[in-house]
Amino acid sequence: MASLKELKGRINSVKSTQKITKAKQMVAAAKLRKAQEAAEQARPYAARLAEVMGSLASKVTISENSPKLLAGTGSDQVHLLVVANSDKGLCGAFNSNIVKAAVQKARKLEAEGKTVLFYLVGRKGRAVIKREFPKQIEHMFDTTDVRNPGFNEAEKIADELVALYEKGKFDVAHLFFAKFRSALVQEPTGQQIIPVPTPTAAAATAGQDAVTEYEPEEEEILAALLPRYLKTQLFGALLENAASEQGASMTAMDNATRNAGDLIQKLTIQYNRSRQAAITTELVEIIAGAEAL
Repeated sequence: MASLKELKGRINSVKSTQKITKAKQMVAAAKLRKAQEAAEQARPYAARLAEVMGSLASKVTISENSPKLLAGTGSDQVHLLVVANSDKGLCGAFNSNIVKAAVQKARKLEAEGKTVLFYLVGRKGRAVIKREFPKQIEHMFDTTDVRNPGFNEAEKIADELVALYEKGKFDVAHLFFAKFRSALVQEPTGQQIIPVPTPTAAAATAGQDAVTEYEPEEEEILAALLPRYLKTQLFGALLENAASEQGASMTAMDNATRNAGDLIQKLTIQYNRSRQAAITTELVEIIAGAEAL
């Protein structure tokens, strides 16, 4: 059984930890509001741009002369998985869930005989992929010096991906991130970003009631719009990740604070019982000593 001194030390240690987790919870809650607003404000722009892309693509016959970002390489043998993680921990299963989704996709592609490569964004989650796929990491994008990854980082990532694509390093790219639903729910999401998926029938016919004329021609607009569309997709993913990270961190720190409180209560009960037992033992010894006299 632990001594009274040891129990008191453990109680003080847990109380100190509880103060830290409570402070981190409050910081995450404050950051979450701003990150959530940024993610939600970006969604309408991304959705509208997707509609424009769908409208343009539906008017263009995709051929070998079409922009490569839309037409593809003509093969789907080599797949690049772009895994977007954070650089900080203490956010529950946020990073591990994204990595898990990416690893599952990689295993499925390999079972189909495809070649899988990785493009890693953020520091967390790298260890698992390095261990599972040590020779398949194409590039690691460093964001450790960036406080809040934004459009500049999305633009750099997009430029690097396009450069790799044009060099023939891969045929298809998939992006993995966490879509923010609420502080309690962050949904690991994987989507194809290169070549840009052709629109569904619903997206292609959206807004067809209006007569739209494009100047210059659709093909020329599409060629200029595709890189921006890719950057927008990456930017949206980074914003969703930022909100998801803060939501997961707030939830994790709240759980840690509650668990610390429960542990303090248990340790306090144990301490009081041990202290009462020690007092009783001391009294018995005093009485026994008095009787001996």
